[in-house]
Amino acid sequence: MNHFSIAGLQLELANEDSLALIAKYIASTKKRYPWLDMIVLSELASFGIDKKYAEPLPSKTEDFYCQLAKEHDIWLIPGSLFERDGEHIYNTTSIINNKGEVVDRYRKIFPFYPYEQGVECGSDYVVFDVPQGRIGIAICYDLWFPEVARALTCLGAEMIIYPTLTGTIDRPQELILAQATAIQNQCYVLAVNAAGSLGNGQSIAVGPQGDVLYQAGSDTEVLPIEVDFSVVRRNRERGLLMLGQPLKSFRDNKVAVGKYSEIINKNNELNSLGELKIPASDTKNLQ
Repeated sequence: MNHFSIAGLQLELANEDSLALIAKYIASTKKRYPWLDMIVLSELASFGIDKKYAEPLPSKTEDFYCQLAKEHDIWLIPGSLFERDGEHIYNTTSIINNKGEVVDRYRKIFPFYPYEQGVECGSDYVVFDVPQGRIGIAICYDLWFPEVARALTCLGAEMIIYPTLTGTIDRPQELILAQATAIQNQCYVLAVNAAGSLGNGQSIAVGPQGDVLYQAGSDTEVLPIEVDFSVVRRNRERGLLMLGQPLKSFRDNKVAVGKYSEIINKNNELNSLGELKIPASDTKNLQ
């Protein structure tokens, strides 16, 4: 099976401890959609934008989410929180599997400067495997930098998830960027925003041909979607709309690949896509 079911929780959150509210929504969402494999929250969902809540990881908050993931048998991306590491603060998300184990953590590479002051830049791209495929993780403003998505794709990401916190008038532009990212990288994109006083919602799920699977309104919503990783693989093999094959062209262009060459050389994900050529009829494979 190549199907993986994910729900984004677009919740009305505030600058305070929201863990009890989040736990309530996770429980009700899993009860209503028992077939879910993963739940995703928005950026800084746990405590909002106040850095006084910054904590070292692992932490009691992370343990809280690990217990929820295990209890409800779901993969969980609990948005992000401010992580304190010595004198530095990072905007960090944990990736937790359905056994309640932290499989990785991602530090936001592009904090929203000059507004997100006092937050350090992360330096590592993070992808992780679920039984059906590979997922990349980035946070909010990372969406504005195509280099992040391209690096994740070079590492084999077939879907990119962006916990997001946008409450400003540039949300329409972000929706366009989500579609463009999906098209350029031939992958699923899920950007989960907050609602209420911190975010203006409009979370979006996009398919690997740029098709909008669902776009939320501005209030509290649950976005359950089913991802079919075989659609991504087919798209990358045969071309978007059976035409452009941007990942193969990128891989084979020695000038454009530039800074990504080290990632590509260490990871053969793009090399596994096959030759850049016009697709032949599938009926030939049936003879």
